[in-house]
Amino acid sequence: MNAAPESSARPRMAFIGAGRIARVIAPALQAAGCNIVAVASRTTASAQALVDTLNAAGGSAGVRDAQAACEAADWVWLSVVDDAIAPTAASLRWRAGQAALHLSGATDVASALQVPAAQGVRVAGFHPLQIFSDPRLAAQRLRGSSVAIEASDDALRAELEALAAALGLPVLRLPPGQRALYHAGAAYAASYLLAMLDEAASVWRTLGIDEAATLRALLPLAHLTLDAAAERSLAGAQAGPIARGDAAVVRRQVQALTGLGPDHAAFYRELGRRQLTLARRAGQLDEAALQRLSRALGEDDA
Repeated sequence: MNAAPESSARPRMAFIGAGRIARVIAPALQAAGCNIVAVASRTTASAQALVDTLNAAGGSAGVRDAQAACEAADWVWLSVVDDAIAPTAASLRWRAGQAALHLSGATDVASALQVPAAQGVRVAGFHPLQIFSDPRLAAQRLRGSSVAIEASDDALRAELEALAAALGLPVLRLPPGQRALYHAGAAYAASYLLAMLDEAASVWRTLGIDEAATLRALLPLAHLTLDAAAERSLAGAQAGPIARGDAAVVRRQVQALTGLGPDHAAFYRELGRRQLTLARRAGQLDEAALQRLSRALGEDDA
């Protein structure tokens, strides 16, 4: 892993919160050359476990309470749950010139870190776009994931972008106050994929195919689709009846799903209309074909 940039002057860092994301990010920062001096957590055991991991890899962190960790550091990473970021930040006594950073994708930086900002502290959000439910797997896949950065000043942003480069994380710059839209968009590529697969499983269940068999069949198809998108763009990766302009197949599918219930047909139609937008963008179908598809998707449930 690349070393942290010299321009950062190796700020002393502390983590307040030793949960799953801290167990991934703190060791990655230390491996990149950052100096982590303290860890605080609601439970001493979780803080000690993270400190043991860091120190086994050559670090010199110590377990502290939250205020002592804040006082020991130049940069304080608030790696607590979203609802706890603002009250945790407000409970601490800060000094001017420190940096307070949170790792959330959904929580607004200015409102959550308002108290330290009012005390002359630089504030930022640094959100690695990764799933941390399995810290071991997340650590393996961290490098190459994107990171969304929002900072209160250009100097801190530059330091964070240099740190992202050291971690191997491509940077997404977020404008202030837009984290809800950013996080909602990210959800479509994460848990909302599960919702679509669950819909597929519910449809196939009516054919006597259980969820395990559905996943065995459809996960390879999903992986191929994502690989195609990486190579050829969203519009260029399309396959299936809408991409081919096969309105008759789309109409039959709508009718079959309507037989299962209007919700099934409505879900298919909405996704189909979004795919029709991609088909138009791809430019492979003429206007007549696009209109036929639109009519096939727009049939009444009756």
